[in-house]
Formats: sequence, C-alpha cells, structure tokens
Amino acid sequence: MTSTSLPASIDDTLTQLLQHDYVAERTLATTVFLALKLERPLFLEGEPGTGKTEIAKTLARMLGRPLIRLQCYEGLDLAGAAYEWNYPRQMMEIRLAEHAAPGQATREALGRDLFSERFLIRRALLQAISPDQPVPPVLLIDELDRADEPFEAFLLEVLSDFQITIPELGVVQAAHPPIVVLTSNRTREIHDAVKRRCLYHWVDFPDAAREAQILAQRVPGAPEKLAAEIVAFVQQLRAVELYKLPGIAETIEWTRALMALDAVVLDPQTVNTTLGVLLKYQDDIAKVQGGEVARLLQQLRDNAAHG
Repeated sequence: MTSTSLPASIDDTLTQLLQHDYVAERTLATTVFLALKLERPLFLEGEPGTGKTEIAKTLARMLGRPLIRLQCYEGLDLAGAAYEWNYPRQMMEIRLAEHAAPGQATREALGRDLFSERFLIRRALLQAISPDQPVPPVLLIDELDRADEPFEAFLLEVLSDFQITIPELGVVQAAHPPIVVLTSNRTREIHDAVKRRCLYHWVDFPDAAREAQILAQRVPGAPEKLAAEIVAFVQQLRAVELYKLPGIAETIEWTRALMALDAVVLDPQTVNTTLGVLLKYQDDIAKVQGGEVARLLQQLRDNAAHG
C-alpha cells in the first residue's frame, strides 16, 4: 500500500474526500484537515448512520494507509484493546525448561525471556503505534461510548503521546503518529480528558441537498425522480419521533432496494412493503406503516407541486 501526501488545504480535503465517494460539508472537511495537519486525534460524535465510521475508512483509502479498527464493546479492557501475553505459550516454555538441564543461569534466562516480544500478542492500539509500521496507519476507535468509562483512562497515553507503557518491556512509542479517529453515538458522555486531546466535530444528518449529492455519488444509476422522492421522504421521516432514525446508509440501501424492484416513483404499497430496509425496529415500522406513510407521501406531493 503506497502512502499519499496529506491534503494541502480545506478545499483539497473536500475534493479528495469526494473523489473517494465521501460528500463532506465544509466544517467537517476543516476539522479533518486540521486533525491531519496538527497530528491530533479526530473525535466524531453524532447519531448512528451519519457517516462517522465511514470517514476513517475513506481517509485510509484516500491516503493509502492501512486501517486498524478497534470496535468498542462493554467489558473491553487493555488485553482486548492493546496487548496481552501469550500465557499458553509461556506455560509451554516453562514446561520445556523444567525438562532441560537444571541450572540457575537457565532459570534466569527463562525469566527474562518469558516477557519478551515473541510472547507478546499485539491488539489494535499496540499495532497502530508499533514503531516498525512501514506506513502510519489510520486507527479507528469505533463507538467508544459502548465501552465502559474506565476504559477511557487506557486511551489517554495513546491519544496524548502515541505510546503505550508495558511494565515488563517499557514504553512502545510510534515513530510517526497514526491518524486516529474516534467515534461515539452519544449513548453516554465521553470524559472531558479524552475530548481535550482531540479535535471535535458533531456529525449531523445531512440536509436534503447534501443527501441528494451523496445518493448521486453512491448510487449513480438511480432514476432522478425516484432519487429526489427518496431524499424528500427520508428527510420528512426524520422529523417523525422514532426510536432509530434512518441514516445515510439506510437511504442508500433503500434506493438500491427500490431500484431492484424497478420502482420509478414512490407509492404507498412499495413504501409500506420495504420499510424494513429503511427502519430497523418493529415499533418504528408499525408507527409509520399505513397512515403515516400516506401522510408523508401526500406531503411530498404537495411540496413538489408548490416547489
């Protein structure tokens, strides 16, 4: 994988992101540009489905960097995120040493060797800051809010100094800082100590114009009238009080589904029977199906007539 140079300006960032199918607004492009320029972690917060994870994937493609992803979950600890020792292999080494020729020197050598690099299992964080990385990677710490609060303390050394202290080995520090992207769906607040070490951006749902541009970029074969109606319908749907609002990914997937059904325009039957592509909770589907779909489609037609 060949690394390419960083964007030279905000406009260059916008252009390069667009070349890799990411339609960014200018404030996001500005934050991305500054994060790259200042070598600061990028913290993206917002509703699920607004393209936070995708920005890290796009940066990896755009810059020709490997992507290392740490998917956060409840109970994630240092062993799962950074490193752990290969205990089965260490035990095997001890057993072999017990059957070798006895001697103080052998025991001392074994004691030193047990916590050497060859017994170290590198997880995502340690991989990302490994000094022997040929190209600094993009490190995606995804959905940090899913992890327990104490886990955030493990991240502070990585985010501040791009290093990890391993008591048995010492400090492992990146020769060149990785590009770090953290995301959160804000199911809980992330500690200020983490946010202070990052450049922050709230990623919101796109407005109609940007969503139409995203759709044209990601599903270029979509009929123009159908795409316009899909964007208008989804924009209206996000104003309904639902448990989980449809994100950009759902808009794209719904468009592909409707195209597979040879739909040319939206009609009540097609919308009602494909809501499972757009909405992911039965309560939301039940709330929208039928009368609400009819109301939204009528509102869409009225807006088009007066537009």
